[in-house]
Amino acid sequence: MEMLTIGAFARACRLSPKALRLYDELGLLRPARVDPDTGYRYYAAGQLERARLVAWLRRLGMPLAEIRRVCALGSGAAAGEIRAYWARVEAETAVRRDLAAFLVDHLTQEPRRDTTVNTLELRHHAHSDRGRVRPANQDTAYAGGRLLAVADGFGPAGAPASTAAVEALRFLDTRETPAGGVLNLLEDAVRGAAQAVRDAADGTEEAGTTLTALVWTGSRLALVHIGDSRAYLLRDGELFRITHDHTVVQSMLDEGRLTPEEAVSHPQRTLLLKALTGAAATPASPDLRLHDAHPGDRYLLCSDGLPAVVPDDTIRRLLATAPAPDAAVHTLIAAANGAGGPDNVSCVVADVVETAA
Repeated sequence: MEMLTIGAFARACRLSPKALRLYDELGLLRPARVDPDTGYRYYAAGQLERARLVAWLRRLGMPLAEIRRVCALGSGAAAGEIRAYWARVEAETAVRRDLAAFLVDHLTQEPRRDTTVNTLELRHHAHSDRGRVRPANQDTAYAGGRLLAVADGFGPAGAPASTAAVEALRFLDTRETPAGGVLNLLEDAVRGAAQAVRDAADGTEEAGTTLTALVWTGSRLALVHIGDSRAYLLRDGELFRITHDHTVVQSMLDEGRLTPEEAVSHPQRTLLLKALTGAAATPASPDLRLHDAHPGDRYLLCSDGLPAVVPDDTIRRLLATAPAPDAAVHTLIAAANGAGGPDNVSCVVADVVETAA
């Protein structure tokens, strides 16, 4: 068996001798032989493939513990784990990418010299319905001049939890918030909502709520989102989902482990990865981002009782054809109930309209 010194092996696999010694200590890449007198490490030529894989995975930023697990798998399974790891990295960096883009725009944007006498405002409507199957309604929906919110409670104290989360944000409806500071304000508000949910749940870990809200700044809408309630934007006849579900099934879709068709009937499709719960642990961080508002935009916030039974293309059609927010809300809820209404369903619809100052 051909043996290579640690220096020669390091040059061949592009790992430093220092890294090779660390991987030996961690049990990740043991040398083929260690000289009993000098302690000098020797490696077999057949170990180069594993060493190169370790080097590539380190360049990806994969943690050593995960590299050890991947290296123990066969080629096909290892490829699947690498694909899943990279999907997680992309999902985790998406929020930071959006925030970075906002900061660049905010810091480089010249002061607006707007001579128009028109301003933008929201016209809105909210309604929550028990549905056709559930014995009680654990959703909360709210729409005001500056705050739009939907919360979907679950567990034995689900209704108080969803109410508490939305109530904790209500102060945002009565104060002007500049776009530059709204994300920090929202982050602080969610901490308050998390504490309110813990108080309402009285320490019950099984109880909690999702929370999806938009705060109006006069020209932009700031989004805060945690859980699997959703926010959509209808612009120029096209429907865009602007939230990402924090669910086990969505993470499996992101990682390529499930197809959209399989996700529909997956037994864990309602299992949340993030929510505001009665547990005492630090709350999961929400998604935060800003959206520029255009006249004619129509926003929809809804609990998962709507998209679970009404396809997105139907949601788009009903949103696009309803003449006003109240009509849109009641039409969407009727569609969910017409499809069996297996869950509570709540909708908030808001139009961005131009008005004379």
